[in-house]
Amino acid sequence: MIDLHAHSLFSDGTDTPEALARMADAAGVSALALTDHDTVDGIPAFLAQQPFVKARLIVGTELSCRFLDQSLHVLGLLVDHTNPVFLARLADLRLRRDDRNRRLVAKLQALGFPIAMEDVQAQANSPLLSRVHFAKALAAKGIIKHPQQAFESLLNDGGRAWVPREELEPSEAALWIREAGGVPVVAHPGRFGGGSFVWDKAMKDLRDQGMEGLEAYYGDYAAAQQRSFTALAAKLGMAMSGGSDYHGRNKPAIRLGRGRGSLHVPDALLEGLEARRRERPAH
Repeated sequence: MIDLHAHSLFSDGTDTPEALARMADAAGVSALALTDHDTVDGIPAFLAQQPFVKARLIVGTELSCRFLDQSLHVLGLLVDHTNPVFLARLADLRLRRDDRNRRLVAKLQALGFPIAMEDVQAQANSPLLSRVHFAKALAAKGIIKHPQQAFESLLNDGGRAWVPREELEPSEAALWIREAGGVPVVAHPGRFGGGSFVWDKAMKDLRDQGMEGLEAYYGDYAAAQQRSFTALAAKLGMAMSGGSDYHGRNKPAIRLGRGRGSLHVPDALLEGLEARRRERPAH
């Protein structure tokens, strides 16, 4: 059993990369990927734990794209986290995120909510701020009762305080990941479009734009969704991946390796992803 989708406090999780590495053995997973949003800054500390744990520790990240006028997440698995071009590109993404965050503070203030960037930063343990940290800040100041309320009424796409940020095209994200030696994987497609989206043509379009895999196993999927995405991957000749999308206390119902309890990602999926990378033509 493997888990190729987990977050640390370097993005919107609550555990350190070191703790996640140690938790992998306790969770009974044979391989764990750290896939923080728009960064690989936690990877060195994560990999430093490899001599002390049985689980294989995998390098990854998660990038945001714009697809059909909605946000689509893409996992970059098995990337080279020391690749200077890739690191420069990630740095640019963080600048875009910082710009969005400044505009989000201004939007919240314009709506009458007394919140400053310092309030948001106080909820994070790294420089990278996400909407999770905004939700926590709103709750900490008593503006809302629970962070989830912020997403329901303010921060979700299209919400009153929603502020878009410049996102990648799927083809661009796929190219970045491939040039860094990784495999681009469409993350949790079952969450796209509210879960009712019909993927047959859209996933083919993404494959043609350079996506090599899709997350067929996911911590939040119903059994029918897992069967559907497994069949779609086979139909389109795409690799499969799977993971819990663990965020620690920010998603308390999601367990590392097991999702909501029934997740079981086969080890063979990692072998398939590695084979996909090996089979690329040499340049």
